[in-house]
Amino acid sequence: MRIEAIDFYYLSMPTVEDIGDGSQDALVVRVAAGGLEGWGECEASPLTSIAAYVAPMSHGACKPLRDVILGQPITGVADIARLAAEVEMQCMDLLQAAHTFSGIEIALWDLLGQASGQPVYQLLGYRQAYPKLPYASQLFGDTPEQTLTGCRVARERGFRAVKCGWGPFGKGSVQLDRDHLHAAREGLGKDGILLIDAGQIFREDVEAAAARIPFLAEVQAGWLEEPFLGGAYGAYAGLAARSDGVKLAGGEASHNFHMAQQLIDYGKVEFIQIDCGRIGGIGPAKRAADYAASRGVTYVNHTFTSHLALSASLQPYAGLKDHVICEFPFAPKAVALDMTTTHLLPDSNGEILIPDTPGLGITMNIEGMRPYLVDTELAVNGKVIYRTPNL
Repeated sequence: MRIEAIDFYYLSMPTVEDIGDGSQDALVVRVAAGGLEGWGECEASPLTSIAAYVAPMSHGACKPLRDVILGQPITGVADIARLAAEVEMQCMDLLQAAHTFSGIEIALWDLLGQASGQPVYQLLGYRQAYPKLPYASQLFGDTPEQTLTGCRVARERGFRAVKCGWGPFGKGSVQLDRDHLHAAREGLGKDGILLIDAGQIFREDVEAAAARIPFLAEVQAGWLEEPFLGGAYGAYAGLAARSDGVKLAGGEASHNFHMAQQLIDYGKVEFIQIDCGRIGGIGPAKRAADYAASRGVTYVNHTFTSHLALSASLQPYAGLKDHVICEFPFAPKAVALDMTTTHLLPDSNGEILIPDTPGLGITMNIEGMRPYLVDTELAVNGKVIYRTPNL
């Protein structure tokens, strides 16, 4: 079969706030081939990613993804790898290409899973999928009191692990950050797994990040995530040498396997967090998971959006029994929930079970998507090169 159509749907909340919440809009991809449809999601700027698919060629290594992918045969897993290599070569100077291809690639895995009657994790070579322990991923409150309440609510809903991130952390005094950390621990309880996400706030400032280490140790934080810019590997290594037992996590900014590899080898993180919607899809994420396992580093998904993205992000390490913890979008905006009828919720043991049905095991909610659909048109010299397709 051949790739007959690739359709992008830009979804958005009516109002997008200036906060660190990536669930406020989405770019969903539908790929059609052989009478089947696969779905994926790009974790990226929707309009920019659409443009990368249709933009006029700039030169031989800066082509739109449409010219490279549409009409290509897709009969097996090897074809996905072949298309990924073609995109890397022919779109190498189109820096948004990895994000755009991520959603397409995810949809191709979903499609092939349906064609073969297998879950994606089996296509990846795993015999079984192990349950994962979700952590409720949420933002720090504006005040320590709000942080305490947020963590308490998550615990009351059965989550044994919580991550607080972004918000005011690192923007004010060290003492204020300490207050937030202790509030988070109080809300979660003494026995819960508390994780902290700095949202790259310290950029390359190792001293500023190191000043928080004693307080992270006080509350027994399981990790400090993304203290620095995604490519600041030297800063990561510098802090790792001074972390006093507080483990570092990062990797969501990786938009290819090699960035993840360098964060492991040179940045010395102990948790590598990969977003399938950014790194180029499920294939390179699986490669990162395999590499992490070979280096004694724990692989973790990065997911802060929909349950379509959540299912995709769990596939690359579904069969890694000892890599247990997973990010769970605890309080996403309505668009992220309404776009699917399938929701992967914790079971009676508080664990997430990866779908054991063909493809990603996620059913899209077409009617649920319609209210959020952003009507989009791109034109060059008066000629329309993209218009929102029928849903």
